[in-house]
Amino acid sequence: MSSLTTLARPYAKAAFALAQESDSGANALASWHSMLALASQIATNEQVAAVLDTPSVSTSQVVDLIAVAGGEHFDQRFKAYLGVLGDNRRLSLLPEIAALYLKLKHQAEQQLQVRVVSATALDDEQVIRMSEALAKRFNCAIDLEREIDPGVLGGAVIYAGDQVIDGSLRGRLEKLSNALSR
Repeated sequence: MSSLTTLARPYAKAAFALAQESDSGANALASWHSMLALASQIATNEQVAAVLDTPSVSTSQVVDLIAVAGGEHFDQRFKAYLGVLGDNRRLSLLPEIAALYLKLKHQAEQQLQVRVVSATALDDEQVIRMSEALAKRFNCAIDLEREIDPGVLGGAVIYAGDQVIDGSLRGRLEKLSNALSR
């Protein structure tokens, strides 16, 4: 997966630069995110993915297929971007490019994507308190995503950017076990 990230990173940065240079102003980052997400969905469709790997189909035909499937959602600049991806045989990287682009967008907007994994569903008050505390700690807006995993046993594990905050019962038990086994 890291090699895909390495290959996709320059294309995500290029898409981000194109979005910033766009004439559509503040909505350009969101617009490019939407276009990349749609192109990613199209490229991962079973039938389209099979065409991507077919040597008898030219890259321009694949780019045209994705552009037609995207229809009016894709502007001319984005279609040209798809052409560059096609010329470099990187259309299969669209899902990874879209994910990296979203990270760049969140950084520019000073927004942090946070995933909270808990044993039970968090109520709205807990989510609000957690979001406020994380916003204060990381000094940015928080986009909180909730996930339930009974294996956590209790508490929560928070994935905030590159940091993991393990406040789960399972994590505490593992720490205690490690301390006792020394």
